[in-house]
Amino acid sequence: MSMQSNPVNWFEIYVQDIKRAQKFYQTVLNVEMIKLDVPTEGDEVFQMVSFPYVENGSNATGALVQFAGVPSGGNSTMVYFTCEDCATEQSRVEGAGGQIMKEKFAIGPHGFCSICIDTEGNAFGLHSMK
Repeated sequence: MSMQSNPVNWFEIYVQDIKRAQKFYQTVLNVEMIKLDVPTEGDEVFQMVSFPYVENGSNATGALVQFAGVPSGGNSTMVYFTCEDCATEQSRVEGAGGQIMKEKFAIGPHGFCSICIDTEGNAFGLHSMK
């Protein structure tokens, strides 16, 4: 790994209902997500919907994944989404079917965060500098 790049280049959020989760994240983050064509082997049920991607952009992108036998929620992975003001995205969470675990709070010189739970039981963070 080059020390001139961030250590994360991709993330996956496992879900039970990909259409419900896609609608949730599109509503909260105000973005359009893209269905990815994924190869399947045998009778595996495997679906992916990607968050927006900017070629050579900063930060990482990732996808929602629905994969038979892989549960959502209760995991130890926390994804933080970059926001201009995390209070804006936080204000959309409950209306989109999620929950606010911890409302916007200061993290010193590193800005602000909100911790929320999506429609699939996954915790995620919102981060902004203001």
